[in-house]
Amino acid sequence: MSPKGVASNTSPLSNLAIIGRLDLLFARYGRVSIPPAVAAELQTLTHSGGRAAVHAALGAGWLAIEPLPAENEAARLRNVLDAGEAEAIALGAATGADVLLVDVRRGRVFARELGLNVGGVLGELLHAKFVGAIPSIKSEIFRLRADARFFISASIEAFFLKEAGE
Repeated sequence: MSPKGVASNTSPLSNLAIIGRLDLLFARYGRVSIPPAVAAELQTLTHSGGRAAVHAALGAGWLAIEPLPAENEAARLRNVLDAGEAEAIALGAATGADVLLVDVRRGRVFARELGLNVGGVLGELLHAKFVGAIPSIKSEIFRLRADARFFISASIEAFFLKEAGE
């Protein structure tokens, strides 16, 4: 069963869009919510293919901009996180999201402190490999590094490759 509520920060969306894999989120979740700050950050995406994929997802309605409720955690979190991360975590907490997609370690820590389950781009690629949506995560990690300039430590890469059986 798919989670009923998924919120996301900018990084998982932009990175998957850049490598042409944003559709993996639609296939898995059906709908992903983003706060206004994440929408604004995605508008500045310089990769034309990635920007087009994000615009298409917004146009199709499965990537949806959600306003934050008046009472939320964003103001407190903005003291230690960027606006997109703070608002994504606040949106996840306010809506009771089943999953919050966030890649930055500090954001993941704060999200977990608020009781949120976190996921990220590598976990999404691993899931896609397990369900047969992609043949290899090794090639996707290469593309993340080359095309999106995504940093992955050697130990994290080794962990995900081992989990994927690659």
